[in-house]
Amino acid sequence: MRVVAMILAGGEGSRLSVLSEKRAKPSVPFAGKYRIIDFPLSNCVNSGIFDVAVLTQYRPHSLNDHIGIGKPWDLDRSRGGVRLLQPYQGRNDQSWYKGTSDAIYQNLGFIKERRADLVLILSGDHIYKMDYNTIIETHRRNRADLTVGVMEVPLEETDRFGIMTVNEQDQIVEFTEKPKARDKGTLASMGIYVFSADALVRRLSEGSEDRPRIDFGKNVIPAMVAEDRVFAHRFGGYWVDVGTIQSYWETSMQLLDPTLDFDLYDPAWVIRTRSEERPPAKIGPQARVAQSIICNGCTVRGTVERSVLSPGVYVSPGAIVRESVVMNDTWIGPGAVLDRVIVDKQVVVGAGAHLGVGEDLTVPNKAQPDKLNTGVTVVGKSAHIPPGISIGRNVVINADRDAEDFPGGDVPSGETI
Repeated sequence: MRVVAMILAGGEGSRLSVLSEKRAKPSVPFAGKYRIIDFPLSNCVNSGIFDVAVLTQYRPHSLNDHIGIGKPWDLDRSRGGVRLLQPYQGRNDQSWYKGTSDAIYQNLGFIKERRADLVLILSGDHIYKMDYNTIIETHRRNRADLTVGVMEVPLEETDRFGIMTVNEQDQIVEFTEKPKARDKGTLASMGIYVFSADALVRRLSEGSEDRPRIDFGKNVIPAMVAEDRVFAHRFGGYWVDVGTIQSYWETSMQLLDPTLDFDLYDPAWVIRTRSEERPPAKIGPQARVAQSIICNGCTVRGTVERSVLSPGVYVSPGAIVRESVVMNDTWIGPGAVLDRVIVDKQVVVGAGAHLGVGEDLTVPNKAQPDKLNTGVTVVGKSAHIPPGISIGRNVVINADRDAEDFPGGDVPSGETI
């Protein structure tokens, strides 16, 4: 049975604020040396699925450079392998992707060319490890047209997911996308779908103005529940959507917990990525490192506590990095302090600068109150933070800012530069 995987990786990821300003959400660095897209890609390879398409749209350059021909994932193959599919203007229905199912619809030709029996559709921005053969077996056993990966979520979070009701055989009898009322249960879609190829082609091809087929959660799945054999596949492992600043920061901190049921060091399920050759990490004589991830190429001469340092980060003597995520090739000057901060690549933090000042974590960012309201300050790529400056909580420093962009000196909580 021929399986083709389609990874939806074109999302803008606006809830990640400046982290997705210059890149698609799936290419945002995560867990030090990885990018978010590495997890579904690695799951495919570890599951023995080597025919993979990655559908890109928003700012795809970083993602394209990262994946390349797929060699780090053993996807540089003459038969199968990885294909990067971008939207294009055509004579018929080709245009920018309007939604998740529209993206698949515009690439049905790829599925037909592969003569696929099953189509595995994945989101490119979730962190988890899953053997997709388990959901494929559920699909085959039930002779399903569609099988949806599901998991239990807290009742207070059900408005963030597609919620479904199932019968005793786990056949889905009702599907509600992001219900406002919390009376539909707690069984949530993970954005993992196995379609029988014939059913997928048939249902997407019959779309019209009266019956749109733009989004799986809003249009396709509810219609198929009423007309086809649609089943749920229950997943009990670790899974998280890192689509917000808070969830990205929280998940990064969870990785530092030795009791977390999510092992990046499992030799039987390797998470693969494109890595640069870097020298080993160096820890200086006055350094203090506790409960942190320190990647190759880092030099630590100060203090790092409960933090994640990507390759090439330099922490000067006297500097303190606490509960923070610091991305590639950032330089942190002598005596600087980072407290609950996410710092993008190639940032320079001047000597004595203090990022994350203040006891009140609840003052929201004035420009993005729905995205930054838990005390996390975010610094965009290649920004230069002046020496000695004080920056509060829930602050956004946009990419490429330098000393001239801080005419008032200190930056209070909730401001944006």
